[in-house]
Amino acid sequence: MHGPTSPGWLLVVLCAATGAYCLLRMRSTLEEQRRTAGGEALMGFGMAAMAVPAAALAPPRWAWLAYAAVFGTAALHALWAARTGAHHLHHLVGASAMVYMAAVMASGAHAGVPVLTGVLLVYFTGYVLWTGTRLVPVAVGGHQGGVRTTGWGDRLELARACRLSMGIGMLAMLLTL
Repeated sequence: MHGPTSPGWLLVVLCAATGAYCLLRMRSTLEEQRRTAGGEALMGFGMAAMAVPAAALAPPRWAWLAYAAVFGTAALHALWAARTGAHHLHHLVGASAMVYMAAVMASGAHAGVPVLTGVLLVYFTGYVLWTGTRLVPVAVGGHQGGVRTTGWGDRLELARACRLSMGIGMLAMLLTL
């Protein structure tokens, strides 16, 4: 993506760490966590790969087309999954935004369509603010000897923090577009 190198690398680290935690969530005992964790891991690692500063590595055009194909497939999967839950609509918007950014980068343009970029910025700003308000810790897990235990993959507040960091990352990427 376009933009300064240092913040770009910080964004890469943030997105990769988020993707790694989402992989851990795939081992959760909660079905809801497992169901969404795979798509969120793909999004985290994909955002990390796309956020590598252009000054450090300028991917060839075919790499951007591959990103568009991968996230286009993820968008279709999210559209199909949206039949069962509203959260998948957010995955649809996120994957579609990634397709849009990859298409802009593949075209060699240094800016996207201002109206579309603006709509995505408004959506992700609202999402970040809404998700940030939901970071209150949630008690989950079973009881062992009167003590409530929760595995790393079952911590809903950590999952929300990951979603928040990916939303912030998406804002950063859209701003540099």
